[in-house]
Amino acid sequence: MKMFVKPDSIYLHRDVVDFRKSIDGLVAIVESELKRDVYTGALFLFCNKAKDKLKLVYWDKTGFALWYKRLEKHKFKWPSQLDELEFELTEQQLIGLLSGYDVLGHQALRYQSDLEEIE
Repeated sequence: MKMFVKPDSIYLHRDVVDFRKSIDGLVAIVESELKRDVYTGALFLFCNKAKDKLKLVYWDKTGFALWYKRLEKHKFKWPSQLDELEFELTEQQLIGLLSGYDVLGHQALRYQSDLEEIE
């Protein structure tokens, strides 16, 4: 997927939202729940309860734009079980999410040596 804008930041709102909300309702969530400035040009992603629809809203310096995607047979891999209310995504993670990949469901690998540190 080719990006339609070059965002400085991409934020995913973890909780599902009522998809009757349009731009004004989603902007209110960004400002009240996420405590973010919507006029920065950042992208903000939202998902419905069934996780088969996604809305993306952003400010493009002339007004707000709303992007909507509906999956026909599958569900988005939305991180609803994690503790954080929002997640900052990279452009690559956004592309993966839109393509159906689980971009936040895996914990980072951490390795620990069995040997004690030598000072």
